[in-house]
Amino acid sequence: MNFDSILSQTIDAAKQAGSFIRSEINKFSKSDIEIKGKNDLVSYVDKTSEKLIIASLIDVIPNAGFLAEESHNTINESLEYKWIIDPLDGTTNYLHGLSPYSVSIALMHHNEVILGVVYEVSNDECFYATKAKGSFLNGEKITCSTNSKISESLFVTGFPVSRFYRNKESFELLDYIIKNSHGIRRLGSAAADLAYVACGRFDCFYEYDLKSWDVAAGSLIVTEAGGKVSDFNGEDNYVFGKEIVAANSLIFVKTLQIIEKFMRSK
Repeated sequence: MNFDSILSQTIDAAKQAGSFIRSEINKFSKSDIEIKGKNDLVSYVDKTSEKLIIASLIDVIPNAGFLAEESHNTINESLEYKWIIDPLDGTTNYLHGLSPYSVSIALMHHNEVILGVVYEVSNDECFYATKAKGSFLNGEKITCSTNSKISESLFVTGFPVSRFYRNKESFELLDYIIKNSHGIRRLGSAAADLAYVACGRFDCFYEYDLKSWDVAAGSLIVTEAGGKVSDFNGEDNYVFGKEIVAANSLIFVKTLQIIEKFMRSK
């Protein structure tokens, strides 16, 4: 299978969706916004973007499955290849005229992500990776940062939209990081957060209550950029396990120890 061609087609699909998203930013109104759940918003822009992506990819790999945020397609586990799609990661940002907001597309082979594209629309930045071939931003190779000290590292995180049962532990961890690092940011797009770790803008990203489409593509881009990724227990269940830690390789172990202290799953 020609994965260079598949990557090119995936990038084209992400950019086509991004072009549509960009074209609609001044056209929709509050009446176009739907409420999926508490603090969880969606609009026709998300739904149309998803349809465009699926239409672009449906013939790229015959019989591949699709797991996409808005249509909630169920992946048949017996399928060899599966696409995992977030048509607009950062919808709330987008609806409020803020950036970043991203298109995220990943390809899994059995249970392994082998291709990932994150297109950050507002800045026209396309991050991508294929297994064992490195990570790139708009054609230029990228790597994670080389900061080796927590005290000199910049963190990024996100907050859950509905599952607030870990707020106490999360805020205690936040307090620790604020006091012991260069600081922490909350941008509103997990896909972009991961891409920014991959290119060294952030040293670490962590978050819980995430979905596979939020992290599948970005997690590969981080690892192919030399970083490390795990769930809060230091294990590999981060695509479907609803929690993730991604950091440069020099601070990963120490960061994971800190996060485990506050947030380790019971």
